[in-house]
Amino acid sequence: MSTSPAPLAAIDRAAGPLQLGFLTVLRDANGYLGGYLVVNGWGRPLEFRLTSAVQPNRVQQILYGDSLGSYVCADLIGKTLVEKAGIPVQLVVTDREEVLDLRLKLDVPVAWLAPPDAGGAISCHPRFDADGATVRGLLERLDAAFDLAEPFQRIREAIGEARKMGVASR
Repeated sequence: MSTSPAPLAAIDRAAGPLQLGFLTVLRDANGYLGGYLVVNGWGRPLEFRLTSAVQPNRVQQILYGDSLGSYVCADLIGKTLVEKAGIPVQLVVTDREEVLDLRLKLDVPVAWLAPPDAGGAISCHPRFDADGATVRGLLERLDAAFDLAEPFQRIREAIGEARKMGVASR
């Protein structure tokens, strides 16, 4: 199994319209809940998906230990949301560091946008050295007014509305 995408695939993806995925995972008393928003280069929504709550049981908490957050956020929630989406993206941006391991399951870069109080820096998975340059190139194609943090607010609000409507509990 290859751990990095072929360079030609990255070039082909860069030629088409820019589509980014924004993935966040919320944690509350009911467990982990994920939301995924696909937008174009201007930030307009193309697709939205959310998960029902994932509540690890005590045995899973013990067995996974410190890796539980990454397993739930990246493997269970993140992978499912991205795979079920009908629109392919060139980059997945997350505001949860635990989602970075999603990169191990995808052929596109996953970038973590650190919170503003931590400098708001963008980091990629340490096993994929070439992702930094790819991410910079993709971000340069964005509309100048695009705020990378803003889609996460939309996702959180949409999850809140879906919960009110009972969508997330099904």
